[in-house]
Amino acid sequence: MKSVSELTDFYYKTLHPVLQDLERDREQLKKRVVNVGIIYTIIAALIFFALSGYMSGDFIVGYGIFYFIVGSFIYKSLISDYRGDFKTKVMKPLIEEIDHTFRYIPELHIGIEQFNRSNLFSHPDRHSGNDLVKGKIDGVNLTFSDFHAEKEHRDSKGRRSYSTIFQGLFIVSDFHKHFKGQTLVLPDFAQSTFGDMIGSFLQSNNFGVKGELVKMDSPEFEKEFVVYGSDQVEARYILTPTLMEKILHYKKHSGHPVYVSFKGNNIFMAIEYNKDLFEPAVFSSLLEYKVAMEYLKTLHLSLGIVEELKLNQKLWSKI
Repeated sequence: MKSVSELTDFYYKTLHPVLQDLERDREQLKKRVVNVGIIYTIIAALIFFALSGYMSGDFIVGYGIFYFIVGSFIYKSLISDYRGDFKTKVMKPLIEEIDHTFRYIPELHIGIEQFNRSNLFSHPDRHSGNDLVKGKIDGVNLTFSDFHAEKEHRDSKGRRSYSTIFQGLFIVSDFHKHFKGQTLVLPDFAQSTFGDMIGSFLQSNNFGVKGELVKMDSPEFEKEFVVYGSDQVEARYILTPTLMEKILHYKKHSGHPVYVSFKGNNIFMAIEYNKDLFEPAVFSSLLEYKVAMEYLKTLHLSLGIVEELKLNQKLWSKI
């Protein structure tokens, strides 16, 4: 797999003419988005004031939601062609440059059955996603995509709303052995929020999680993660000191909450970003170094999971 520096060279040298063309498109698009946004807001405000004499509190809230939904639709329509060009002309060759086995399908995402099978999160009522990548690293199958899972809520008047369960990168990797039980590695929000005593109590009572609390021998790992498993022995075989170190390394380099599930013949990994990762910039230059590095580092971290966790090596021969 290509290094970040090799990918950076490819991004700026091979893709530079494409980036320059897209940058000109982006500048024109930015002006169009701003102008349309101003006109749309003025029209919406005029309608709002024209109807102000007939408005109730519920109507104001509903109008605000309507304004946001229509505005989002207009924005997505405006950037549709630019977004498609960016993914076809930049993301696709960039992913293929990392490893020739990878196939990039921007309109698809990880299946809901894979998301649910991980048991990392509650089952969503609504989901979406994009930017599916499938391929092999060192003979190990790897699939990932952006994924957004939401839970439905209804208030006393039956009005529907949604809250995010998870949004970010969801990764599924095959494994050469079958896990008898289930082992979950979750961010330790309880201990970091409430301290050791209350955090340990919440962990032990296992609120919202199936399986027993598994105490690990690494203080550094326990500060960042909490482990639950259906089989204490198997969980400790899986989470060797080497593997715990690799997961910690991955979490520190991604800079975002990391969730890991070992179940069946798969390892599931979720990295929470709370945004679409591979969407093109509209209000900042595509030629800026920090913009390019965000794309490159995210791709490299995502595709490097096999190398980081050494999934192609027999680390758990006793399982």
